[in-house]
Amino acid sequence: MPPRTHLPVNTESVDDYLKAILELSGPPGERATSNALAGHLGVRAASVTGMLQKLAAQKPSYVKYEKHHGVRLTPAGKMRALEVLRHHRLLERFLHDCLGYSWDEVHDDAERLEHFISERLEDRIAAKLGDPQTDPHGHPIPERNGALPARPEVLLSKWACGVKAVISSVSDRDPSALREMERLGLKPGVAITVEAGTRNATLLVRIGERTEPLRLSQRLAAGISVIAANRRSRQHRKIDY
Repeated sequence: MPPRTHLPVNTESVDDYLKAILELSGPPGERATSNALAGHLGVRAASVTGMLQKLAAQKPSYVKYEKHHGVRLTPAGKMRALEVLRHHRLLERFLHDCLGYSWDEVHDDAERLEHFISERLEDRIAAKLGDPQTDPHGHPIPERNGALPARPEVLLSKWACGVKAVISSVSDRDPSALREMERLGLKPGVAITVEAGTRNATLLVRIGERTEPLRLSQRLAAGISVIAANRRSRQHRKIDY
């Protein structure tokens, strides 16, 4: 198992940057742009540039950064980002399953706590939950060694009409959207088919076994990821970010 990266004290902002780079670059490890990071983190582009320069200069270095060419994680940065992501998603599952949080409430508290739990507490939370594979929103939880399942997800807003799909995950960044999804029954594991797009950019979708389709806004559709229905029960291979 690769050694975990131990960062200095008061590194919440460093963790946030590493996790954001991981989420924006995806499994291929593509470069994330400063503008994309600024939008994701809600900070100014100039602040992003300053932080990336600091991260690149650290020993060990957590990122490879070139001005105007974006940033990618080094192996040390990836390991730390995956560790924080594991903390976050385990905490979301713990808050939801054991403490009765609704799925629109878990993100903010998990975001605060993810930097501080020890490896012992992480292991005990995982054991208590039975080593879950996903958080309440369907996102895969990294294994302790940094492995993540590879899932060929596609945004519902880009899914082909008439092809049966299953909701694999939903974005956890908008609590009001999550409440609306829950009201409509749009949760991971639910079958869904896009029947048509409309001129006002909404989608006509059929959810589960319902006989009547409903009109879904692009705002909600853009926060829902799906996989082909025939992939639902397959064992997904695992890859290392």
